[in-house]
Amino acid sequence: MTSELREKKIKTNGVWLNVAEKGDDGGALVLLLHGFPETWFSWRHQINFLSSHGYHVVAPDLRGYAESDSPPSHESYTVSHLVTDVIGLLDHYGTAQAFVAGHDWGAIIGWSLCLFRPDRVKGFISLSVPYSPRDPNLKPSDLFKSFGDGLYITQFQEPGRAEAAFAKHDCLTVMKKFLLTTRRDFWVAPPDTEIIDDLEVPPTLPDWITEKEIQVYADKFQKSGFTGPLNYYRAMDLNWEILAPWQGYKIIVPTKFIAGDKDIGTEGANGTIEYVKGEVFKSIVPNLEVVVIEDGHHFIQQEKPGRVSEEILSFFNKLRNTTK
Repeated sequence: MTSELREKKIKTNGVWLNVAEKGDDGGALVLLLHGFPETWFSWRHQINFLSSHGYHVVAPDLRGYAESDSPPSHESYTVSHLVTDVIGLLDHYGTAQAFVAGHDWGAIIGWSLCLFRPDRVKGFISLSVPYSPRDPNLKPSDLFKSFGDGLYITQFQEPGRAEAAFAKHDCLTVMKKFLLTTRRDFWVAPPDTEIIDDLEVPPTLPDWITEKEIQVYADKFQKSGFTGPLNYYRAMDLNWEILAPWQGYKIIVPTKFIAGDKDIGTEGANGTIEYVKGEVFKSIVPNLEVVVIEDGHHFIQQEKPGRVSEEILSFFNKLRNTTK
């Protein structure tokens, strides 16, 4: 048994992933999947908390991020690749089933894992991004066009465009613009404006993160660049094609959804909170709990670490005690 956080490289699905882990190797495995633009470091509070309660916690830098391999083509970032990466990690640890939590893109990977291989997941917690049924008649890129060119996802599609826009700012500023945003819209910039220029840096830091912690991210992205993370967005139409055979399938894994009431996309009558509390979401994720955290924004596991950690622990403990 060891109480120290350690990092190592694991070969899975043809790529080397950098992995942070903590806790007793004999403990139940918890896999934490980060989002954009983050690294395993976004789970630092939960890694310490869950490992102190007997879990073996593993948090990778996803492919394309930080110390992990970053294939150049967006075709190497489909949900098939990403889920297979995760399966390889579970196989490496000899784990038939794991508890999984994912935030943002990590949540999308988690939903896809539950869809493709529900046998490998004891319980899933999604932060910020709910499961949405595939529209058989509308590719993601066509849907995004309805928001105009200012939508951040649309701007991320063209290779090199977002990279060039980000490069006009130092990495610390880029990270502050993303991590510290309190915007609740879908991130649509005004005409002829890049989203990174439209996002603002607050005059003072909130009390949940320090300059030194933001610098940890900035140092990683200064070294790795942003093309790998942006390739996730550039593979969204490919994901739509890949997911066709699962059209109409439900998520049968026990699931908890957690979001802040002021997350991205919560603004307006058709926002995320209304969706996750509605009948459509419950019908496609029938074994579901929903937790909405007051005054919470997008990077919820960092902004509200105590509450999120307790929600994760209580859910996994419940499943652990009821699962033979």
